[in-house]
Amino acid sequence: MAKRLIIEIDEDKCNGCGQCVLDCAEGALAIVDGKAKLIRDSYCDGLGACLSCPEGALQLIEREAEEFDEEAALTAKAEREGTAPAHTGHGPQGMMPRPGGCPGSMARALKPLSPVTAAANPGLAVDLPSWPIQLRLVPPTAPFLKGAQVLLAAHCAGFALPNLHKDWLAGRIPVIACPKLEDNAALLEKLTAIIKSGQIAGLTVLRMSVPCCGGLERLAEQALKDAQSDLKMECHVVKL
Repeated sequence: MAKRLIIEIDEDKCNGCGQCVLDCAEGALAIVDGKAKLIRDSYCDGLGACLSCPEGALQLIEREAEEFDEEAALTAKAEREGTAPAHTGHGPQGMMPRPGGCPGSMARALKPLSPVTAAANPGLAVDLPSWPIQLRLVPPTAPFLKGAQVLLAAHCAGFALPNLHKDWLAGRIPVIACPKLEDNAALLEKLTAIIKSGQIAGLTVLRMSVPCCGGLERLAEQALKDAQSDLKMECHVVKL
């Protein structure tokens, strides 16, 4: 083994908040017995995306460690989250793109900017309760899904409804998908996994009146069936 940069956790400082777990796109960290732990050396890329720890419990050190294995790390993460990709003919050897590789897809709960900051930067005010919102990027075990009323909306709905935020996002976690442009098998697999996790409290589908968008409603119905769930679902159609 060669020396390289790798994360080190000070358990005395760690309070188990889990922020580092959310920040790590490779899934190298987990909360075990109330403390952050490095699951395996080969899962850590040593780039330090998790160093945003509010308690300063994480740092990068140089020591002998297994070489970073991105494929193994992301595969293990997908298996833990129940999002292991199916063979659908996409990508090398029929595999779907691996989840979690992009830091921009990191699951996080959001909050509005402070009034002072928002006033100074009106175009930067956050108006979403969570991220990511693309269905295929949402981890089934994301903390923001716990007890959530989920809004599964068609991509077009955000442009068709001028009061989408006020009328539909209030009190809901938004998830968007397009049955015409996306792989429906992958969408079904992810939505089923989210429902199976048992975290969400309700599901509302918001789709357009065009025929292709009816696939979103059917997708939700099939996911509930596959998950053997009696979760209440509502569907609303935006008419053109």
